[in-house]
Amino acid sequence: MRQRHSTRRFVKWLLKVASPHGLFRQPSHPGPGLSASAWQWGPVQVWLLPHVPGTRGEPQARELLGEHFGLAPQAVPMTRDERSRPWLLPPWAHYGTGWSHSGDHLLLGLGEHVRLGVDLERLRPRPRMREVVARFFHPEEVRWLDSLADAECGDRFFRLWCAKEALLKAHGHGISFGLHRLQFAEDGQGALHLAWCDPALGDPARWTLHEWLAAPGYRAALAWYPEADAAPAIMAP
Repeated sequence: MRQRHSTRRFVKWLLKVASPHGLFRQPSHPGPGLSASAWQWGPVQVWLLPHVPGTRGEPQARELLGEHFGLAPQAVPMTRDERSRPWLLPPWAHYGTGWSHSGDHLLLGLGEHVRLGVDLERLRPRPRMREVVARFFHPEEVRWLDSLADAECGDRFFRLWCAKEALLKAHGHGISFGLHRLQFAEDGQGALHLAWCDPALGDPARWTLHEWLAAPGYRAALAWYPEADAAPAIMAP
């Protein structure tokens, strides 16, 4: 457990090291009420909310979930497991949920009969990006990104990072599970798909991934797995 947490902290530290030219700062985009921006993919709905940097995401998540279910925020039946993954409790236990915040925004997903994860990343310079790729990504992804110029590599890096975070959050272990234990690749249209994964993550063909620019300067990803087909490692505790 200590080694997994150490790896997670180290990767996060590498990604937060500032560029000598400073960080890009995106302005806030406050919207009307909670559902300023929303998307629907199959059984999953996703909202993008304005967020105050440095504050916790759960109070905002509870507010929106309460609005959705017709409950007061603190009345939303939700708990966290030992890895801090949120789970809704009866009578809403058949819903999967999760959220991610970065910079001035928070992304929240909610879907019936799925295990889901979302990730949101503010685009900014990553001076040690290639070091992170070489040390932690799947070998095929390393070869792919090594073949690209810096600008293309940076774009693919953020897409891969968001996809991996979203899927591993859905699984429940987060990036401590190992970024190298799943491999994404582009299809003929340039969209990412899960090409291979450790058997503990389930059948790669059963995972659904959506990736998009949720706001100017913010990349997002949503991943989900059908609850009925979920492997034991994905199921609620």
